[in-house]
Amino acid sequence: MKWQRAAGLMLLALMLGGWHAVNPGTGPGPGKGSATGWPVPRFASLRSNEIYMRAGPGFQYPIIWVYHRFDLPVEITGEFNVWRHVLAPDGGVGWVHEALLHAVRSFIVIGGRHTMRAAPRADAAPVAYLDKGVIGLITSCRQDASWCAVEAGHRHGWLRRADFWGSFPGEAIK
Repeated sequence: MKWQRAAGLMLLALMLGGWHAVNPGTGPGPGKGSATGWPVPRFASLRSNEIYMRAGPGFQYPIIWVYHRFDLPVEITGEFNVWRHVLAPDGGVGWVHEALLHAVRSFIVIGGRHTMRAAPRADAAPVAYLDKGVIGLITSCRQDASWCAVEAGHRHGWLRRADFWGSFPGEAIK
């Protein structure tokens, strides 16, 4: 009886491991989602102010994290039916129902305080000062550019890609 339970748990572990075989943080590439056919990994954002992240792809799995940040960027690292395996900027990993995510490209400021500039140059006029944890929208990034056009708190400007989490190095965002 014990060997049957152990075999069942091992099979479950192998199945869970296969659902997100792409390493997070590598950026859009040859990986394709099994449910959507879209690139994996990719970024999305939370669609609500209360999102439950679960231990597995289904409502029967326990809630392991509750996020209360509308538009928080998350990295989708795998798919199973209507469930997305996600990595949050704080390192939280789990499964979120697809209805709770949207394709809005957002960012979260990392590190300390950073300056949003009027142009993509370090000597451009400051538009706003963004503290760690500020969430905003990415309006565009050129491929291999170190600055992205962003919006935060009704302010528009440019922010260094290294100052936020929500895009892959060298990724073009339109």
